[in-house]
Order: sequence, then structure tokens, then C-alpha cells
Amino acid sequence: MLALAPKTLSPFSFLCNPKPNPKNQIPKFATLNQNPVPNSEPIDKKCEYRTERGLKFDTGDTFFRHESATGRDLGVLAATLYKKSRGKLRVLDALCGCGIRSLRYLVEAEADFVLANDGNVDSRDVITENLRSSGEEEEERWKVTLMDANRIMTECYLNRDFYDLIDIDSFGSDSSFLRSAINALRMDGLLYVTSTDGFSSGGRRPQQTLAAYGAYVRPMPYSNELGLRMLIGGVVRVASVMGYRVTPLFSYYSYHGPVFRVMLRVIRGKLPDSRHYGFISYCRNCGNSQEFSWDELGRICCPCSDSKVSMSLVVSGPLWTGPLHDTAYITDMLTLANEWGWAGSDTGTDLDKLLNTMVAESDPRLPFGFINLDEVASRAKVNSPALKAVVSTLQKEGYAVSRSHIESNALKTNCPMSECIRIAQELQQ
Repeated sequence: MLALAPKTLSPFSFLCNPKPNPKNQIPKFATLNQNPVPNSEPIDKKCEYRTERGLKFDTGDTFFRHESATGRDLGVLAATLYKKSRGKLRVLDALCGCGIRSLRYLVEAEADFVLANDGNVDSRDVITENLRSSGEEEEERWKVTLMDANRIMTECYLNRDFYDLIDIDSFGSDSSFLRSAINALRMDGLLYVTSTDGFSSGGRRPQQTLAAYGAYVRPMPYSNELGLRMLIGGVVRVASVMGYRVTPLFSYYSYHGPVFRVMLRVIRGKLPDSRHYGFISYCRNCGNSQEFSWDELGRICCPCSDSKVSMSLVVSGPLWTGPLHDTAYITDMLTLANEWGWAGSDTGTDLDKLLNTMVAESDPRLPFGFINLDEVASRAKVNSPALKAVVSTLQKEGYAVSRSHIESNALKTNCPMSECIRIAQELQQ
């Protein structure tokens, strides 16, 4: 793909400082219901004013979830790090809704240019007014378009108008947007993808996941992690066909929705030897999970069945089996969040806990999936052990272990299920 330098952009600085003062913290989000024009006659236009990280915006009649603010926080942090390392940042918000993500990329990440697109033609006024609140003039630092997402990204590609970060916050599956998004992305750019299909990740719609992501997903105890791996695997498959490979910078699951969000770096070159793109098995009999490569198809079995085919073995794939996070990138995001007062030992915020958990999850010794302590207790025939006690014991015995950001009562560890059962029984004595 030929990538040409973008047009010269306005060097003017922002008129407001997006970084909150730790001494004067602003709530993460708030709702302000008011008439946009005081003492005026009622008008048909619906206004719903809110604030997020100190930025006031109107949601109007658009679909908006304040619970998704954490996903927007993560996107802004990753975008800011990209801007700091490359010296430039052009963002395409393909499904911008009311425009709050676009506004935050413009103000907080200090993007050089933001293209805010949405398919709802009735949202123009809301998006435009929100972006105008940044103090920047349209066409210089931002632009609003109202098109189908695939169409706007295809037009950008045909016009050689490439972007450093493309954010696709879709409802359901966004697999239909992947090819056009990768085409419109600058080399070594960032692609922020979304899925809200919890039924598919839970193994209830295997034919649908096969069609959307090329993966046959079956029910497993860590289905929400499978949702992230299914999403990454789908991008890996599309990118590989186009001559690219992707690397996850972070993977985030939130129960509301549910929402699966992954930030990926896209670079030239295919995935070597299908590494980290294979199959995952779970044995209902012993509780162990394994990873299998393409070469091992036809020889998948569990040690508990004496290397014989077992009806208790459930297999899903192909999907991403590698790391969900890039340790260095997550650490830099945490450092930046501390600098902005969004995280830190004295904040006690959800974002602080999330980023620290992601850092722990990125330990290369940890395998895919997680072990739910309720399942351990059920197999051990004891009460569910305290999570801290299990973590301490596993660490003393030399196992790698971390909490999971996906499920509160689960652990990621390289300790086999049989040993976890033993530990749970010993802790009850």
C-alpha cells in the first residue's frame, strides 16, 4: 500500500488544557440536563448535556453509554503515546455517535486532525457543536462527514488520505469494516476495534462466529476472554490476506453490553508460521486447557484420556492464542495516566486498577484463559478459597499468577487445574 505524507495541518495549539489537575479533580462523567438556550421557548431539538474528563458535550438523540468512558480513556492514552513517539496524529472516528470520542482525541490526545463520521444524518448538528467546543475551526483540525463507515474509509484509501488511528466503535460485530479500515490506515498505524456480541463469544452462535471471524467458538469457562481472542484472530486473518500483520497493544473487556475492545498495531508482513493463531481446547473432565497449532489438527487430545479422543474435550478456533497486551505499551499508558491524575496510588480509580491488572496479565509466562475459583472449589468439593490466599500460595510455589481484569474471582496462572485443586483443599484444612 502506497502511503503519502498528509497535507500540511494547522500548527495552532489547543485553547484548553485536557489534562486534569490532580489537586482539583473533575468527575469522570456527569449528566447536566438543561435547556441549551436559557429563558427561551421550548424547541424540538433534544439536548442532553454531560461532562467526561472535564469536557462538556451534548448527546442529543444519539446512542451514548457513559459506562464506555473507560474504553475512551484507553483510546486517548494510546493515541497520545503514538503522537508523542511519531510527532503527528490523524484520527478517523468511523462511527462517532455524538462525537465525544472525536472531541477527546482532538483535545486530550492533541490530534493534528480528526475526521468524525457517522451514518446518522440527523447527528450533524450535535457532532458539529461538540467539536466546535474544542475551540478549533472546522476543516483546519476537524471535519464531520455523514456516510456509511465502509464508504468513508474506502474514499480515504482511494484519495490516499491515510490515518494514524482508526477507531471503529460498532454495535455487534465490526468484521465487515476490517478490510476498508486497514486500507485507510497508515503503515504502522493503530486500529481500535470493537465487538458487542457476547452470545457468540459464549459459544452459542458458532456458525455466526465462523462467518464473521473465521473461528468456530464453543462454550468454555473463559468465554469473555475468547471474545477478545476471537476479535483479534479475525483481524489477523483479514490483515494476513492483505499482506499485513497485527500486534495487540491492549485488550479490554467490560461487562456492560458486553463490550470487547482491542487496540492493534498494523505493520507490513505476514504472521510468521501462524504463530499465536491456532486452536484452544478445554477438558470438561479434568478442567485443563491446551493450545494446539494447525500441524496438530487430528491429534488433539487431553492427557487425562490417555491420548485418546475424548468427548469431554471442547475445541475452539482458529483464534489468537498470544499475549493480549504489550507490556511496555501498557506500562507507558499507566505512567501517562498517573501524570494526568487519572490513575495513581492515591486515586483509587477503576482505570488505575485496570491498567495495573493489565500489566500483571501481560506476564509472558501466563497462558491463555483463566481459572475461576468457583470452578476450583466445585472440583475440590470445598468452599471457594480466598483469592489473595490462592495468589500467595501459587507465588510461594513458583507459579506465575495474576488477577484477571475480565472476571473478578478468577486468576491467570500457569499452574495446572489439578494443583489448584490441591491448593484449595489445603487452604481449607
